[in-house]
Amino acid sequence: MTVPAGGSAPQVCVDIGVFAYNEEAQIGALIADLARQTIFETTEVDLQMLVLANGCTDNTVGAAEQALAALPETVAARIRVLDLEQGGKSRTGHRYIHELSRPSAEMLGFMDGDIRLPAPRALLQMVQRMQADPGLRAFSSRPVKDVVHDDLPVGTMARVIAMGGDGLTDFRKSICGQLFMLRGQTARRIGLPAGLPVEDGFIRAMTLTELLSAPEDTDRIDGDPEIFHVYESIRSPLELIRHQIRIVVGTAVNAALFRRIRRDAPTEEAAHGMLMQAAEDPRWLRRILQEDLPVRPYGYVPFDLLTKRLKAGPRRGLRGRVVLALGLVLDLVAWLGASWRMWRGQGAGHW
Repeated sequence: MTVPAGGSAPQVCVDIGVFAYNEEAQIGALIADLARQTIFETTEVDLQMLVLANGCTDNTVGAAEQALAALPETVAARIRVLDLEQGGKSRTGHRYIHELSRPSAEMLGFMDGDIRLPAPRALLQMVQRMQADPGLRAFSSRPVKDVVHDDLPVGTMARVIAMGGDGLTDFRKSICGQLFMLRGQTARRIGLPAGLPVEDGFIRAMTLTELLSAPEDTDRIDGDPEIFHVYESIRSPLELIRHQIRIVVGTAVNAALFRRIRRDAPTEEAAHGMLMQAAEDPRWLRRILQEDLPVRPYGYVPFDLLTKRLKAGPRRGLRGRVVLALGLVLDLVAWLGASWRMWRGQGAGHW
């Protein structure tokens, strides 16, 4: 911690990375939301924000800089826009953790460039919750669909889609990749191989298990229903199918990586070394998948990804049963689609 001018209470050093890939249309609105966050007003936090425009082919950088120019100098001075030539969220996440964030940062925030932050205290509350519980390694914001938050007139199909994923995961025990915080020392033990389709699930596993060297400890992660962000809900069935295939591919990729890490790097130090080396080799992930897959009896994608809705518990009422049935059909389509992609060698890459 650093001591602010005047010798008052020590500050906590916090860096927040805003991951932006072709977010020209959305990044200005998010920066306006950020400017209203009370974390900029408090003396408790030594704050730096980095807009990580990675591999963009639109005017994300220009839109972000234009939005910054409209902010008070006291806010704009703590936000930097970085134009990174290479894209990919896991590659950018690794650079953010190990190269671009300040070595003194005690907490690292991760935020998508297309979300909204309606509550002005959200970021400060996340930091305060981490400070209040030294045992926490990670803290996630609660994701809220815009269809629900804004009560949008989007039609029946979009509302059914919005209801379909409810109850499948507990956000308080998950890493929500759209907005979360990690302890700096925890993050710096994690190397992120380029091309991870679902990097938040990978980060969660590494955080809760000391890089797979210990049993999972879910007390290391938490969230609060009152601390939330809003994201754009999926509207169409085709978009939903593509999204679910990506999630299933990412989960299957992570399962393969976890087997390799446990086999070849069973200690925390060995796993750290493996992952840091892997992050320097853009072909590493693809090579691991070629060597380790398929696996008997399921091939490329574990069977349990087909049954996660049933394990989540029964749905009540006719509407609940209809949503469950549609969800099971979606899971089957996504499982088949993911298996096809991975059979074709398309598991790793820029999503």
